[in-house]
Amino acid sequence: MNGWIICIIVGSLSLTIGLVVGLSIRRYLASKKIRQQEAQIKQQLEQAEKKAREIILSAKDEALKLRNAAEQELERRRVALRREEERLQQRREKLDQQQERLEQREQSLNKRQSALDKLRNQLERMQQEQMAALERVAGLSREEAKQELLKLVEEEARQDMARVIRQVEAEAKEEADMRARKIITYAIQRMASEQVAELTVSTVSLTSDEMKGRIIGRGGRNIRAFEQAAGVDVVVDDTPEAITISCFDPVRREVARRAMERLIVDGRIHPARIEKVLADSRREVEKIIREEGERAAYEAGVPGLHPELLKLLGRLKFRTSYGQNQHAHAIETAKLAALIAEELGANVTVARMAGLLHDIGKAVDFETEGTHARIGAELCRRYGIPEEVVSCIESHHHETEQESIEAIIVEAADAISGARPGARRESLEMYIKRIHALEEIARSFKGVAESYALQAGREIRIIVKPEEIDDLATIKLSKDIAQKIEESLEYPGQIKVTVIREVRAEEVAK
Repeated sequence: MNGWIICIIVGSLSLTIGLVVGLSIRRYLASKKIRQQEAQIKQQLEQAEKKAREIILSAKDEALKLRNAAEQELERRRVALRREEERLQQRREKLDQQQERLEQREQSLNKRQSALDKLRNQLERMQQEQMAALERVAGLSREEAKQELLKLVEEEARQDMARVIRQVEAEAKEEADMRARKIITYAIQRMASEQVAELTVSTVSLTSDEMKGRIIGRGGRNIRAFEQAAGVDVVVDDTPEAITISCFDPVRREVARRAMERLIVDGRIHPARIEKVLADSRREVEKIIREEGERAAYEAGVPGLHPELLKLLGRLKFRTSYGQNQHAHAIETAKLAALIAEELGANVTVARMAGLLHDIGKAVDFETEGTHARIGAELCRRYGIPEEVVSCIESHHHETEQESIEAIIVEAADAISGARPGARRESLEMYIKRIHALEEIARSFKGVAESYALQAGREIRIIVKPEEIDDLATIKLSKDIAQKIEESLEYPGQIKVTVIREVRAEEVAK
């Protein structure tokens, strides 16, 4: 009994000692692990601090580089601004000099006018003296002497007036041409213009002449279905491997051309397929119209236009005038108008917007009554364009009176874009008719001996009969012919009218 108790006591003691020893070992191991983790954390902290120092140093270097670059850019801009200020100062000085020269020329003209007045007074005195002499010597009546004297004085005065008028006009024209060339040169130098020419009918190439039969279809079924659905005329003639699509609406013509090309490539040509392809082509062309309208507004620098105006601008992509694409012409006119307005100190925003929209009426002029200028003005009023811009659009062909300098600038930019070499072209038949019409207009005036159209119809030279037309009348004749050409003909650009009067004296030595 005592032995069992002793065993139990010994076992309990052994268990207690084991527990104590186990807990001690466990605490030792735990403290060792904690020390290792602390060492690792300390090492990681040291590495993080090292990386942070490196990042800070790198950021300081980068900031220093950026600061140096910014200082260099600032200095470059300061130099550019100084140069621009110097250039503007030089231009102001040149303008002041030109103003002084104009004032001096005006003073000179006033002096000449005074001299002319004195000459006129002298002529009047001479007339009175001649009248008295004629009455005394020739025995003429006062009225007869007066008529004779007036005839002599009138002839001499007309010659003097013609000479003075030519001289003054030449000086004024020289000064105006010099300033106009300078302004236009500044504008054109700052804008690169491209040459665009497109046909008014669309030609579709065929893989072979056998395709013409498939386009026509049995009994003409396919071609009738295509023409009815597209609203165009399809011309299938003897032209090898080609057909022609004709329509007064350029958008419809473009839709029909794209659809016909797809049908030819696909090869399946029947009424149901034609309608589907035409619908796809319409959606494609409408997308192009939207994109081209937005591109025109972006390139011209005219933001905030109504979506309908943007669509009309896009439609001009498929509209031509004398072979010139009206979409490119509108952008070009807007840029030229803005540059000229900037040189003249006019409202650049108004000139730019009016230049872009001046021909927008051509997008719908085939379906609306009236001229494209009036149609475009009404469209712009409808979609909230400012009235000063609308006035420029409506008056750019002098259908209404021009009320601002911006209207004149838009007209000039329109003429520059349309009259530059390569911008426009016309058919041979129309060209020959215009040349004949020019010469016939000149010959219709009394006293004209011959007329010749030169420089592709951009100049008309008229030779007059010297015994019927004097020097003063030649000036009036040139203005009358120019006015009649403006009223009677339609033509691109400008036509120069030159009247030539030549007097020849001949004698034969025997």
